[in-house]
Amino acid sequence: MLPDLRLHDRLRLRKPHPCGSYEWTVTRLGADIGLECLGCGRRVLLTRRELARRLKANLTPRETESNDSTTDS
Repeated sequence: MLPDLRLHDRLRLRKPHPCGSYEWTVTRLGADIGLECLGCGRRVLLTRRELARRLKANLTPRETESNDSTTDS
């Protein structure tokens, strides 16, 4: 299953692009995921299944959503 992705997320893939960069940014979401190489600027489209197989890490920092609804009364 593909983890939550948003536009402009930075991803690290398992194998390097021929330019040598491992890092990509998400440029399109849908049935196919659009990625742009941060090394050379090349754009590619991958299916969600293919991206889930190639993805190593999402480098975009996320705030942890806490459901603490404590109120000081």
